[in-house]
Amino acid sequence: MFRFESPQYLWLLLLLAVLAIVRLFVLRSKRKAYKRIGDPQLVRQMTPMLSNKRTLLKFILLLAGIFFLIIALARPQLGSKFSREKRNGIEIMIALDVSNSMNATDVKPSRLEKSKLLIENLLDNFTTDKLGMIVFAGKAYVQLPMTNDFVSARMLLSESSPQMIPVQGTDIAAAIDMAMQCFSTNTTIGKAIVLITDGENHEGEAEKMAKKAKRAGINVFILGVGSEQGAPIPVEGGGYMADRQGNTVVTRLNTAMCQAVATAGNGRYIHVDNTRQAQERLNNDLERLQHGETESVVYSEYAEQFPLFVILSLACFLAEMFVWEMRNPLLRRIKVFDKKK
Repeated sequence: MFRFESPQYLWLLLLLAVLAIVRLFVLRSKRKAYKRIGDPQLVRQMTPMLSNKRTLLKFILLLAGIFFLIIALARPQLGSKFSREKRNGIEIMIALDVSNSMNATDVKPSRLEKSKLLIENLLDNFTTDKLGMIVFAGKAYVQLPMTNDFVSARMLLSESSPQMIPVQGTDIAAAIDMAMQCFSTNTTIGKAIVLITDGENHEGEAEKMAKKAKRAGINVFILGVGSEQGAPIPVEGGGYMADRQGNTVVTRLNTAMCQAVATAGNGRYIHVDNTRQAQERLNNDLERLQHGETESVVYSEYAEQFPLFVILSLACFLAEMFVWEMRNPLLRRIKVFDKKK
């Protein structure tokens, strides 16, 4: 397991881009200066000891030295030992609707982005629980198996989009069925499926599948995203999705269907708007579930890797010092940087 103990220092990497831009401006100014002196070719012939390639090499070594130094400041660490810890929590499978209708903006900034933000906030509370993620549209796919690796969960969540699913539509039954297969067989742990959707179910049998989850001891919570007034569906390149007759398609939150599925799954329907109430209500409901002992793999010891990057940084800085911009007159017959004519 690799990590940075002080990742905030990685922002200093932007300094490399600033230095590169400054160098471009300096080179541009030099070219203008050469033109004012005379013909650039003639100027180069008058300064045979000056090597542009050596100057470039010195700059690259300088950037490399700064790069390795910044990495060292961020304190890279490698997990050297891991252990299995017992934690008291629940198992949660999040099923996120990534169909095209989730791009509607009746909830700001969009239904999908609002859902991602909600999940991000929920992850802050899942410290002792195990979590998995599913994305679905016309089909459902496991994006993250049940785990306590919330770093990977956040990374995969940010990449979720309608482009992930080639088959469009909204098959809630498939999402619930897929989620049910991801739980452990431990009957002493509370289990929940948190399904986030606008409720435009195109396939049916969602209630039937929710009842099956209930019989298996799994609670199904539905977070409805959107408004009953609806909104058009944006498409790439501008404009909105239209039907075969050319009319703009309006997608609406199907509250009745969401409520029916949540009731069948022994859970709760929660409407998601632009407030924090939905998150608070869901947190309270999940807290009421039976907490049981779960086993998690955690890294207990991390070995510091920054000395290696300090050495690399010093090596680059020393090399930069020993590379001269001017050709050494004692070694001018050795042409390392020049091509043979």
